[in-house]
Amino acid sequence: MQMVALSGKWFPGLRVLAHYERSWWRNDIVAGVVLTALLVPAGIGYAQVSGLAPVTGLYATIVPLLVYAVVGPSRILVLGPDSSLAPIVGASILPLAAGDPERAIALAGLLAILMGAFLVFGSLLRLGFVTDLLSKPIRIGYLNGLALVVIAGQLPGLLGFSVDADGLVGDARGVVSGIRNGLVDPASAAIGLGSIAVIVALRVLHSRVPGVVVAVGGSMLLVAVAGWRDEVAVVG
Repeated sequence: MQMVALSGKWFPGLRVLAHYERSWWRNDIVAGVVLTALLVPAGIGYAQVSGLAPVTGLYATIVPLLVYAVVGPSRILVLGPDSSLAPIVGASILPLAAGDPERAIALAGLLAILMGAFLVFGSLLRLGFVTDLLSKPIRIGYLNGLALVVIAGQLPGLLGFSVDADGLVGDARGVVSGIRNGLVDPASAAIGLGSIAVIVALRVLHSRVPGVVVAVGGSMLLVAVAGWRDEVAVVG
């Protein structure tokens, strides 16, 4: 009995699985599909903002969720790459990577292990109260600033070209210059802007259909059916 209690304490996911109810299936499947459609492009984008290969964003999205499903105490918490961390990760590892992609991945993995160790240490010492010391205006300003950085960094990809620049101002100038010089790829721009339009339209209409799922699934089908794999940059 003691072993069962310990397994339930350290692996809450196993306890939930043991008492899983059939009535949860529908909502869990819908939540899983919507979350996948949201996190896959987000993970790829945040990986690029961090200076890593796009596929690493998929690893950082899938693996933590699977692990947390077993050891995590919450059934509703979403775990994965975050806009507030991506620029910090990039600023930490890129100078040390010296342009070597494999070294950047190794450094990012080491950073993740170190941060995990610090979080476990902080949990043991009950240091969660430290987050309450940060005022709300500071957090909102920080997150809004990061949103601008992510948007500026992803705009070139949405329009189908790349920008070799550092910082928000450099990215913004590169986007304006690329548009002015006619570097916009019609297929990429159509998919990107069309996806945004679908998401916004379904949200305005208060539709029960998740716009992100429609946009991501529709863009995948469009690329596959239209044969745009050579015209649009895909992860592969």
